Amino acid sequence: MKKFLDFDSYNQYLGLSMPKNNDIDVGYYTPNEMLLKSEPIIVDFYRISIKIGYINKFDPDAKPLNAVFFNSPEIAVGWDVDPTYTGMYVQLSKKIIEDNRYLFKTYLDYGQHEALYLTDEEVEEISTVFQLMIKYYEREKRNFNVLLSYVNLLVSLVEAFYIRQFSTDPKQYNSIITSFQKELIHYYAKPVSQLPNVQYFADKLGLTPNYLGDIVKHFTKKLALENIHEFVIKKAKDLLEQNKEMNTTEVAYELGFEYPNYFSKFFKKQVNLTPKEYRQQSISKN
Repeated sequence: MKKFLDFDSYNQYLGLSMPKNNDIDVGYYTPNEMLLKSEPIIVDFYRISIKIGYINKFDPDAKPLNAVFFNSPEIAVGWDVDPTYTGMYVQLSKKIIEDNRYLFKTYLDYGQHEALYLTDEEVEEISTVFQLMIKYYEREKRNFNVLLSYVNLLVSLVEAFYIRQFSTDPKQYNSIITSFQKELIHYYAKPVSQLPNVQYFADKLGLTPNYLGDIVKHFTKKLALENIHEFVIKKAKDLLEQNKEMNTTEVAYELGFEYPNYFSKFFKKQVNLTPKEYRQQSISKN
């Protein structure tokens, strides 16, 4: 699989203009001059791709869409498109993200199937910001801090538009929450050897961990990991109350804890009681 370490090699491969900067690259798409089909490739930087009038080639009933897609390091992406869209792109090096951590948003690691779909008004807003970015990008004497500010504005707008998307189609996202909760229950339907994590459930649902985490947080107001921990604590309480023949170590292993001492600390942090204290309290109540 091809891996592109810099903007120069990737732009040449795709048929984009050569970058003027090694940390931030912005430009407009010219589909008629670009590579329209590619096997999966990997880039070693972040890309925000805004496509206007984009048609899903594999959906015969598809209508033109305005959407934002993402590429991030180590996530393979391939494509097969028709030159029917316009748009623009922003490419950000890992260094610029590392040096300016406020630029990183979880959606930068979303998958291709987790796109942001833009309203006409949002397209207009993004296009206006992009015009200003281009202005400062193409100047011979660039004001890099101004360009950086417009990049920050763009990534913040996209974040806000995702929140709008989550809120305007709750039925679609509630089904993801339901599936997540069902998978939590199924996880402990068989013997386990480790604690569940967000990556496990994202893989089960065919989503990226960041996308699942953002949806869960939006609708439950808690992190995905917090939801998992709450479920583990509930299971722990049930085992301590209903299986009095099991000692704390056995309960820990039953839940997937590698070290019983960690289970005791985890339980105490969540419940303000040790497992033994919780069991004794539940016995005295009965």
